[in-house]
Amino acid sequence: MSKPIAPQNRETPLVAGQPRSRTAERRKEVSEVSKRYNQLAALNEREEGQTMAEYGVVVSAVITIAVFGALTLLSGNITTAITRVAGFVS
Repeated sequence: MSKPIAPQNRETPLVAGQPRSRTAERRKEVSEVSKRYNQLAALNEREEGQTMAEYGVVVSAVITIAVFGALTLLSGNITTAITRVAGFVS
């Protein structure tokens, strides 16, 4: 069996004002699309900024600090209330 012969690309250089061949136009379009895809893929790979998980950790830390601060400020009133309830129960 003989191997099929690949067609040879014998494009001549363009002269000013000469239209490009349809194949050259398609190659240019594919090249542009490929370039844009690679740019979008590179943007997707960047990890700048915080993710939602990191925001969740920060929010839970702020809530925890606020709760401990409130408990510290109200500790005297909380102790008095617990003592009063214990007096009613006994």
